Amino acid sequence: MTMQKEKITLTPVQETLLIPLYSKASESVASPKRRNPIFDDPKAIDILARVDYDFACLRVPRETTMTLCFRANKLDAVAREFLSAHPLGTVVHLGCGLDSRCLRVGHAGAQWYDLDLPDVIDLRRQFYDETPTCHMISSSVMELSWTDLIPRDGPDRAVLVIAEGLLMYLDEAHVKALVLRLKEAFPGCELAFDAFNTLAARRVANHPSLRQTGAVVRWGIDDPKQIEQWAPGIRLQEEWFFRQAPEIDRLAAIYRFASWLAGQFPMANRTHRILIYCL
Repeated sequence: MTMQKEKITLTPVQETLLIPLYSKASESVASPKRRNPIFDDPKAIDILARVDYDFACLRVPRETTMTLCFRANKLDAVAREFLSAHPLGTVVHLGCGLDSRCLRVGHAGAQWYDLDLPDVIDLRRQFYDETPTCHMISSSVMELSWTDLIPRDGPDRAVLVIAEGLLMYLDEAHVKALVLRLKEAFPGCELAFDAFNTLAARRVANHPSLRQTGAVVRWGIDDPKQIEQWAPGIRLQEEWFFRQAPEIDRLAAIYRFASWLAGQFPMANRTHRILIYCL
C-alpha cells in the first residue's frame, strides 16, 4: 500500500525548517546514505518519507548537513543537562519547526513547549501529538504575549529556552526585545541559541539553500558579551564553537583538517557558534 504523502505550503523563512529536517534525516543512524552517521533521528526520517516535497531542490551541501547535526547534538546535550538538574522544570523550544528534540532528549515530568508560527504548528500536528507534558503554541516568536501561556507556578520554576536556527532571521531590535521579555517573564532562565558573526550574516545570503528558499538573514553578533549590556544580570555562560563537536573525530580527514584550520582563526571560529546565557 502506498503511503499518503502530506502536501506542504510554507513562506520562504518557514521553508528553511526543511533544511535541518533533511540534514538530520540524511546524517542519521538509520539513513542508508551514511556509513558513519553522526546523528540519530528516526522521527526525521519518518517525516521526510511522509512529506510531498522535492528536497533535492534545497541543494543542501554536506558541510551544512554536518554543521546542523553538530548544532542539534549540542543543543540536545544542553537540554539533557538542564533536565538532569531540573527534572520538573520547563523547556521552551522557539521556532521548533518539525524538530523532534522533545522525543530525542526525553523529558519525563518536565513541561515542554514547542512554539512556531500557526501554519507551521498546523503542519507539526500532522506528525506529533500533544501530551500532558508536551505542548504546542501557535505564535510568532515576536508576539511576546506567548510567554503568558507558560505557567510559572510549577514545582520547579527553572526554564530553558532554545532558539535553534531562528534569531538570525530577526533584526537586532527584535532579538533584544525577545531577550528582555524572556528575562522579565522567566527571571534566571537559560537561553541557548546559535548565531553568526556579522560578516557571515552578510555573506550567508549566497548559501545555495537560502537562495532556494529566499529567506533573509538579518542579524549577526561578533562579541557575545554585548548582550550582557542589554540589561543588568545577563551573563554569558558559554560560547561553543563547532570545531568542539566530538563527532568531528569520526569524519573524513579533509573535514577534520578544515575544522582544525578554522580553529586557528578567531574570526573563522565565530562564523557560526552556539551561545548560552543566563538571563
